[in-house]
Amino acid sequence: MFELIRSHRRWMQFILLVLIVPSFFLVGIQGYDSFVSSEPELATVAGQPITRGEFDNAYRNQLEEFRQQLGTRYDPALVDTPAMREQLLNQLIDQRLLARVAADNRFSVSDETLRNTIASIPQVQDNGRFSPERYRQVLAAQGMTPTMFEAGLRRDLAIGRVLQPVTESARVPSTVATAIETALTQERTVQLRRFDAANYRSQVSISPEDIKAWYDANQQQLTVPEQVSAQYLLLDEAAASKDIQVKDEDITSYYEQNQSRFGQTERRRASHIMIQVPAGASDADRQAARAKAESLAQQAAANPAGFAELAKANSQDAGSAQKGGDLGWLAQGMLTGELEKTILSLKKDQVSGVVESPSGLHIIKVTDIQPPAVKPLAEVRDQIVTEIRKQIAATRFAEMATKLTEIVYEQRDSLQPAADALGLKIRSASGITRQGLLPADQAIGADPASKSSDAEALDNPRVRQALFSSEGLRDKLNSGVIELASDKLLVVRVAEVKPQHVSPLDKVTDSIRDRLTNERAAEAARKAGDEALKTWSADAASLPEGFGASTVVSRSQPQDLPQPVLQAVMRQPAQPLPSYIGVADGDDYVVARLDKIESGKVDASGVELLSRQLGAAWGGAENAAIMKTLRTQYEVKVLPEAATVIQGADNPDAPVG
Repeated sequence: MFELIRSHRRWMQFILLVLIVPSFFLVGIQGYDSFVSSEPELATVAGQPITRGEFDNAYRNQLEEFRQQLGTRYDPALVDTPAMREQLLNQLIDQRLLARVAADNRFSVSDETLRNTIASIPQVQDNGRFSPERYRQVLAAQGMTPTMFEAGLRRDLAIGRVLQPVTESARVPSTVATAIETALTQERTVQLRRFDAANYRSQVSISPEDIKAWYDANQQQLTVPEQVSAQYLLLDEAAASKDIQVKDEDITSYYEQNQSRFGQTERRRASHIMIQVPAGASDADRQAARAKAESLAQQAAANPAGFAELAKANSQDAGSAQKGGDLGWLAQGMLTGELEKTILSLKKDQVSGVVESPSGLHIIKVTDIQPPAVKPLAEVRDQIVTEIRKQIAATRFAEMATKLTEIVYEQRDSLQPAADALGLKIRSASGITRQGLLPADQAIGADPASKSSDAEALDNPRVRQALFSSEGLRDKLNSGVIELASDKLLVVRVAEVKPQHVSPLDKVTDSIRDRLTNERAAEAARKAGDEALKTWSADAASLPEGFGASTVVSRSQPQDLPQPVLQAVMRQPAQPLPSYIGVADGDDYVVARLDKIESGKVDASGVELLSRQLGAAWGGAENAAIMKTLRTQYEVKVLPEAATVIQGADNPDAPVG
């Protein structure tokens, strides 16, 4: 057959052409193009696509950044959301758009600007100066060459110049900043009268019919999400330290080997007289300082007992002069150079000659000496026992961790083998959902996780991810060893799954009664406050009973006023005064009496700072407006495939659970 094809090659080519050409009319040339390049397109910028592959790469990089930043607090369910994916797609569109604008308008960056930018990067500096060697090392660690990095940086700097003029030119007039600063610092004198909802609870009566009606009308609020009860093993320092006994001979040996740690080296108490010699002093000034120091040294040597008075009268060290030159207790290593050498060489009450240091000239007297000493074993015994136990526990922890990892993988349908082998207790907890721990009254089981001493460990995102993975939820297999900290490991296993459900009425009767009582007490407090407000507003001149002391507040200095109350007070018209205003503060109702308004004190530095902050905000708003215009100009289109990606459907990189 192959010989036939070779012999009639032209005829075979003609037959293939006859077969292929009609298919173009059936599926279209575009169909073949899609077959060859099948990667979905999410958006286009000036006709150029942003593909699913580009998005997926950026998506993986962003999740990895979150993982590194958050560490053990990383929870894919919290960071990997439709809003995050939509924001990421918009960032890719904006990057492509700015690059196109920079290219079309021939934005460029000079070699000098590029060099200065690189030299200013702290990671490539050595002692504040650019280091070519460190530059190459940093790039090599990231798998980049200088050529690659510089090309990318040059491109990024050029793109940055598209919006840079807008950002840098955004300015808020000083009159606007001054007016806002005046509003922020305007002071108002108020007195408050609070109507506490708690005081009205006794007046509220809730019937069984009220509870049933609320229950029937609010089924959605009473829905308890899917939850699991879990078994788990916790390996920590306490578990590794269990039953460790420290022998007396080990304590003695440890003490003898570490006496330097339990002892005290020689300490000396010293005083000094210092004559300052400024760094730029002339030779004449130096000679004068030296002569004065020599004279003081002779006086001190002649009368060591009068050293303190001599220091008070002559030392130029303000910190010690008033204390007679006392420097306190000093140990070897606390000072350096000639000062330390001199102090260590003097006997008690002996006075030195003139000693020079970078700070000046010194005359030194050693006033006391404490010889080296070692604490007795009895005094440090408990400390030694604790340290030995920790060392043994650290070794045991590493061994137990290795064994735990092996057993939970070898026998994945139960935690009992690992518990037996390591002497650990299997613990139980209930009420764990994909989002966190349920309140105790909604948890299924005897040990609600929210009340467990291990609640923080069980509420870890990685623990929840393991429990709600397909293996954990469907097959109820042991998780891998989850490292919560360097000295805390956890293994979990689903014991029971409870589907999403509406809590039975008898389980939530008390909470509904409390809720309705709070709502009606709050309503009663509001009505009482409104009635009082009408009465007081009709006769604003007199001060009713029950108001607190006057407080001066401003928008920048709220003085612990609740935000709703502060906003209501600051919005109250300036005339007439005094005036009253009522506002809800949680369940309570607050009536505020406004007595006085004073203009704010405008500070020039405050206005300047506010002006910069407002300018930055204004620049951000202008940038957003320009980007919107550029999207129209360059015909940016978000394609239907983007909706699938944003919702997370059909995403192989999306985290499980």
